[in-house]
Amino acid sequence: MPKRKQKLKSDTIGYWFVLPALLFMSLFIVYPLIYNFVLSFQKVDVMTLMAPHKEWVGFQNYANVMNGTYLWGSMKNTFVFTIGCIAFQFSIGFLLAVLYTQKCKALKPISGLLLISYIIPGTVCSILFKFMFATNGGIVNELFIQLGLITQPIEWLTRPDMAMWSVIIANTWTGIPFNMILLVSGLVNIPLEVYESATIDGANGAQQFFKITVPLLKSSIQTVLVLGFVYTFKCFELIYVMTTGGPVYSTELMSIYSYRRSFMEFNFSEGAAIANILFIILFAVGLFYTKLIGKDEVA
Repeated sequence: MPKRKQKLKSDTIGYWFVLPALLFMSLFIVYPLIYNFVLSFQKVDVMTLMAPHKEWVGFQNYANVMNGTYLWGSMKNTFVFTIGCIAFQFSIGFLLAVLYTQKCKALKPISGLLLISYIIPGTVCSILFKFMFATNGGIVNELFIQLGLITQPIEWLTRPDMAMWSVIIANTWTGIPFNMILLVSGLVNIPLEVYESATIDGANGAQQFFKITVPLLKSSIQTVLVLGFVYTFKCFELIYVMTTGGPVYSTELMSIYSYRRSFMEFNFSEGAAIANILFIILFAVGLFYTKLIGKDEVA
């Protein structure tokens, strides 16, 4: 009996330690999520936001945004932005990770600089890139002019055909360290004996990379790609600071569209519906990743 009481007391102490985290999650994650879903089924604008009883409209807000043109345009922009960023981030991060694990001498002087974008706050990075891509006086244009690559400044952030490339480049720079760190952690766990055996069997560098490195890094690669998709797909601050979704909605992602509909046009219900569609997409990706990991563990 005393042992049972002691165990119960020990469990109770554990719950008290977990309680602050649960309260924090409930207050700042669970409650806003539930409130946002409820809001998307009501008709709420700036005039009715504080009303005690709000009109229930069901799926009308979802129908409105889906029948409009901006949702599909923002969804297309979001996928283009996400795929472009992931492709560059993963490719460069993988290359740097391989060079780092191979103890490349060229990386030693700049090893600290490779992680600087991971340390600097996202808003600060966005402001820096906005100044760098400025049409007049921007570092990028000045450098290209000095090198003789262009004669006139390029309107990086004010031309629809260039703005998306500009924000992809900016976000790529901020995401490279994350990809590199996760891939390095996977590479260093591959036993050297595997490569030594492959070398004895006559396998060259390319064969070792595609037959040994990539298969043994499968779980790390999956993690990098899925987390990269989630972080990039919901990107907000970089786009908001650099272009605010412009010019002509060419860089308006779903997160920006939700913000515009809610806090610039004051249709809070449709803004909530857009945010929920974004959440559902990311939730589906999360489920897919969970099942993928489960299959790998069974295998």
